Amino acid sequence: LQAQLKRLGVNTIPGIEEVNMFKEDGSVLHFSAPKVQASVAANTYVVSGNGENKRLEELLPGIINQLGPDNLVNLKRIAEGYAAAGAGGGAKAEEADEDIPDIGENFEDVSKQ
Repeated sequence: LQAQLKRLGVNTIPGIEEVNMFKEDGSVLHFSAPKVQASVAANTYVVSGNGENKRLEELLPGIINQLGPDNLVNLKRIAEGYAAAGAGGGAKAEEADEDIPDIGENFEDVSKQ
């Protein structure tokens, strides 16, 4: 394989910290510290290393600058999920506050009684 890549004029690109490939189902193929080689003239890119399938949520917020318009639907779905979870959490907080008495407008007046 390396001999064929060398024939295409592939060169190693140093300093790549991560590579993320976005799939149509909303998951991400994530490579951490991969070896990346490329030949722009041959339109060939090689990413080698340990790839992991991850959910988009696992990589947020650090991956936001890599998201394109194709991922807008997935990002909206994630935001709606967080909003729904936050709305449920708000109801629980209100239930917890029910045992706290209402002190009125001015705390000083209530404390003198």
